[in-house]
Amino acid sequence: MIGRLSGTLLEKNPPQVLVDCNGVGYEVQVSMSTFYNLPQLGEKVALLTHFVVREDAQLLYGFGTAVEREAFRELIKISGVGPRTALAVLSGMSVGELAQAVSLQEAGRLVKVPGIGKKTAERLLLELKGKLGADLAQPGAQPGSDAQADILQALLALGYSDKEAAAALKALPKDVGVSEGIKLALKALAK
Repeated sequence: MIGRLSGTLLEKNPPQVLVDCNGVGYEVQVSMSTFYNLPQLGEKVALLTHFVVREDAQLLYGFGTAVEREAFRELIKISGVGPRTALAVLSGMSVGELAQAVSLQEAGRLVKVPGIGKKTAERLLLELKGKLGADLAQPGAQPGSDAQADILQALLALGYSDKEAAAALKALPKDVGVSEGIKLALKALAK
């Protein structure tokens, strides 16, 4: 299995790049987040890779970080999600955003990715729960305690949007209890 490529970047045609490794050119499919972080043509590049062998093709997928490759591997384990769909998810959102969407069970954020419908988004959330580490979520974007997570879930259950609930949660003191936090959040949202 090819786990890493290091060489000269010859071509950049989104989502595909061509990397020359000592005279052998490898075509590598990359997510848009990796693509935007690539160096200029003719410069050295190193990509972590995932090699897929199918009956009709052998495909190489490249990633700028180990975290992104691990997220890709978790995505393709899900029934009905192939490498192309996994790459689309990672192109549409960062790994941190994906981890946050999974931890907060926000199907709406996944549906915005082209090719992901409501049922696929719900299946992704269910299958990825607990598999994408909470440490991958963007700092400060995820509830800091169980109480804040409970407050957030209560606001979502009451019909507030993800944005409204997250904004109300940010305004709360960090050490607030669940019932007091819900009261404060509802007062803030009523304004």
